[in-house]
Amino acid sequence: MSSLEAAEFLDAVDLALLDRLQQDASLSNLDLAAAVHVSPPTCLRRVKRLREAGLIQRQVALLDSDRLGRLLGHGLEAIVEVTLERQGAEQMEAFERRVVADDAVQQCYRVSPGPDFILLVRAADMPDYLALAQRLFTSDANVRNVKAFFSVKRGKFNPKVRLSRP
Repeated sequence: MSSLEAAEFLDAVDLALLDRLQQDASLSNLDLAAAVHVSPPTCLRRVKRLREAGLIQRQVALLDSDRLGRLLGHGLEAIVEVTLERQGAEQMEAFERRVVADDAVQQCYRVSPGPDFILLVRAADMPDYLALAQRLFTSDANVRNVKAFFSVKRGKFNPKVRLSRP
C-alpha cells in the first residue's frame, strides 16, 4: 500500500490508536481497545492494517539513559555536524550508508542549509568518541568539516509524531 493510499484510510479511530500506541505500545489489545473506545477485534484489525501500511514502523523500549548511566557509566552523547567536500548524490549516499551502519550513530539527518548531516552519537568515553571520529570522519577523504557538541543535560526527549491534520 502506498503512503497516499495509507493516508486516505486514516480516520479518527486510526489516529487515536496511533496516538495511544506512541504513549504506551505495551498496552494489551484489550486495554488499547478500551482506551480508544472500539471493540477488541476492531482494534486488532486496525492495528494490523496500520502495521501492514508501514505507519507503525516498529515497537521499541525507550530506556532511561540517566538511570542506566548511573549503573553503567554515563558515556558521552554528542550532536555532530558534518560537511562534505563534494555533495553529489553518490557521495551523500555513500557517507550516509557508512554512518548509519555504525552502532554508535543513533540518528542521522541530511539537513539544509548549513552542514550536510547532523548525527546524534553515543560513545562510552572520550577515547571511544575519538575512535568513532577516526572511523567515521577522519578516514573519509570527502569529509571537509566536523563540529561536535557534547550534551551536558537533555531537557526534553519525545519521539512522538504529531498526528493532527493541518
